[in-house]
Amino acid sequence: MGVVGAGKTTIGTVLAQKLGWDFVDADNFHPAENVEKIRRGIPLTDADRVPWLTAMHAAIVQWNRTGQNVVLACSALKRSYRQELRAADVKFIYLKGSRELILQRLRARHGHFATESILDTQFRDLEEPEDALIVAIDPPPGQIAAEIIGRLGLMQNSATADFPASN
Repeated sequence: MGVVGAGKTTIGTVLAQKLGWDFVDADNFHPAENVEKIRRGIPLTDADRVPWLTAMHAAIVQWNRTGQNVVLACSALKRSYRQELRAADVKFIYLKGSRELILQRLRARHGHFATESILDTQFRDLEEPEDALIVAIDPPPGQIAAEIIGRLGLMQNSATADFPASN
């Protein structure tokens, strides 16, 4: 979890690869109207997020029911959003970084509907979690993923053990 541009998709993908888990991006749960608002730089309201949170919660419950391990990249900025997503063995990893670093990354990224236009709103809405693993986003994604695996005591998938931690 974290603000736009914190590296949720990049780090989540690397983490899922290292663990041999599935990766899912919360952006895929947004209704088209939300995507259009975000594309135009219009912040979403809590009401806009209700169907998004409901759909993700249902997916998490299903994954838990079937024993499917998933890394879900999701902003989950507010405590109430995280409460909505909490089910069974959900663990939150907060990708924390400075506004300056994240702004630099957003300016370098192309093709994503969420741009720097919503960054200040995201930081304003962010309620830093007290019950999450907090990880700095300064290191490379592979190193961050390795730190998460180690700090959570997870086992890296042996098929991906050669995946370099410095990527």
